[in-house]
Amino acid sequence: MSNDARTPGEPQAGTHREPDPGPAAHGGDDPIDYVAIEHSPEFVELRHRHRSFVFPLAVAFLVWYFAYVLLADYAHEFMATPVWGNVNVGIILGLAQFVTTFAITTWYVSHANKRFDPLAADLRAQLEAEDAIGRDAAARGGRS
Repeated sequence: MSNDARTPGEPQAGTHREPDPGPAAHGGDDPIDYVAIEHSPEFVELRHRHRSFVFPLAVAFLVWYFAYVLLADYAHEFMATPVWGNVNVGIILGLAQFVTTFAITTWYVSHANKRFDPLAADLRAQLEAEDAIGRDAAARGGRS
């Protein structure tokens, strides 16, 4: 048992961090207009690319998953059809669920690396540049 004098729920010594008070404490408003970024053509394109890939793929996987569940529940004879030794259709389709999950993950990562990440990196660089300009302006304004 430790000889710790802190009360329950209190952070350990050295682990407490004060929350960031935000841009107002630094002497100015946030230099980045996030609403404008959200409506910018680049962000709209990124969101469109992401949704047009993810939503159809998610729907397809859910259809495949629920088809497996329904087959397992209502088509016992079909799922019990032997394929090779004790291996039946149900086991093969069940294992295919795992294979499908890994395949979709691999496909998503590859697709994101090619189609999402370059655009996201450009947006991030733009935001970081705007933030740096805003902080420089705030720092110069505070020295007057």
